[in-house]
Amino acid sequence: MKRMMKKILIANRGEIARRVIRTAKKMGIKTVAVYSDADANAPHVLEADEAVYLGKSPSSESYLKQDLIIENCLKLGVDGIHPGYGFLSENAGFARKVKAAGITFIGPSPEAMEVMGDKLSAKQAVAKYNVPLVPGVDRAISDPKEAIEIAKNVGIPVLIKASAGGGGKGMRLVERLEDLEEQMKLAQSEARSSFGDDSVFIEKFVTKPRHIEIQVFSDTHGNHVYLFERECSIQRRHQKVVEEAPSAVLTPELRKQMGEAAIAVCKTCNYVGAGTVEFLLDADHNFYFLEMNTRLQVEHPVTEEITNLDLVEWQIRVAEGERLPKLQDELSIDGHAIEIRVYAEDTLNGFTPDIGNLKRYRRPEGKYIRVDDAFEEGMDIPIFYDPMIAKLVVKGATREEAMDRAIEAIDNYQISGLKTTLDFGKFVLKHEAFRSGDFDTNFVKQYFSSPELLYAAFPEEGEAMKAAVEKIWDHLEKEKRKEFTSRPIHGAWKLMTK
Repeated sequence: MKRMMKKILIANRGEIARRVIRTAKKMGIKTVAVYSDADANAPHVLEADEAVYLGKSPSSESYLKQDLIIENCLKLGVDGIHPGYGFLSENAGFARKVKAAGITFIGPSPEAMEVMGDKLSAKQAVAKYNVPLVPGVDRAISDPKEAIEIAKNVGIPVLIKASAGGGGKGMRLVERLEDLEEQMKLAQSEARSSFGDDSVFIEKFVTKPRHIEIQVFSDTHGNHVYLFERECSIQRRHQKVVEEAPSAVLTPELRKQMGEAAIAVCKTCNYVGAGTVEFLLDADHNFYFLEMNTRLQVEHPVTEEITNLDLVEWQIRVAEGERLPKLQDELSIDGHAIEIRVYAEDTLNGFTPDIGNLKRYRRPEGKYIRVDDAFEEGMDIPIFYDPMIAKLVVKGATREEAMDRAIEAIDNYQISGLKTTLDFGKFVLKHEAFRSGDFDTNFVKQYFSSPELLYAAFPEEGEAMKAAVEKIWDHLEKEKRKEFTSRPIHGAWKLMTK
């Protein structure tokens, strides 16, 4: 059919900008990239049909300049804006400005963003549709005495959570009532500085929680589908590092229940476009609504791999007013996919950023390997943005095959000049807890927080493994991360792969 949108601007950077450009070109749509000083020579700038300079490297002086972005859209005859994820992707005010300018926002309505962007309003909305909620309160709490009474009612331990924002900010686990008042003040302070809103609420802390999210899609004709689940329990600082689809623990019946609950969440806010409904799954496989992300997720490639669909194409088609390309009974799961986020981080030093130059950069290749990235050899990883270098996605006919292929792909991924999370990804893929499917969001704390845990995970490697890990940890302590090695635990991993 004839496209309604002939030119779109990607209000983002890095691998997601390249991802959108690939699909737009396939659909015959011209693209406009935006960039800051730090990204002047970035691949997404070179690959777009046109590029617009926004300003200095800090995002507040470039990628978050709403009026300048819209001004350039009008100047260049842009029909639609794809926000990617992060930056302005869940900013209802920006979406309103885009609409007021006569430009299509490739995403949900501002109203849906506002309902789901605040955790309290989201909980209140979904409760009307009988979506399961974690025991607690769905209103802001400011009085510590009231908070203590609530904690007594739901039972310790509890989580204090910021109403706005995410990424673990403004979140505190309280395991003793006497600590609640102090932790509440800390949570409010962090929420205020991070989001400009110190509203917090309290809910029961779910033991052995798994983080399961459901990919949903809705159109303007009242159709809703769920494109199955993603397992996102391997996290550090409440942020994901390894994702897979489907989950190792969901039965077809539970998958259907969670999918239908996710669609109910869409109906609460007349949702349109791509979204993700996140749930906590407890040890007894009870699930509870956590939040909804009103955008495309970083980890969307694993869903694309098991459904053989292009979710960015779906976003554009829905934004143009088309019906969903497929309905629920036309969707099925094909194989298993795993994504390793390759961050420029020092995994053995608390996953701290390790920004530097990609002195060597060689991607793994193969029929079942997909690398979404935004860097080339010799480029610097900017300090101003998220330190993700790439997403390594591997598919297999079975979960075991996907895990084994992912390990091989990691072995063939060559990066030097900085430390990365590749070795952590390999640790996860080889660990018995992950391979058996018996793990939760506490994986890092349980298995990767000390040298003793590291070498205990692989007893078959014996004293050689123990000596290698202790040497690395000792070096980090003594040298305080001074030019040690491009891959901090590469020596230990060689031992594992003999």
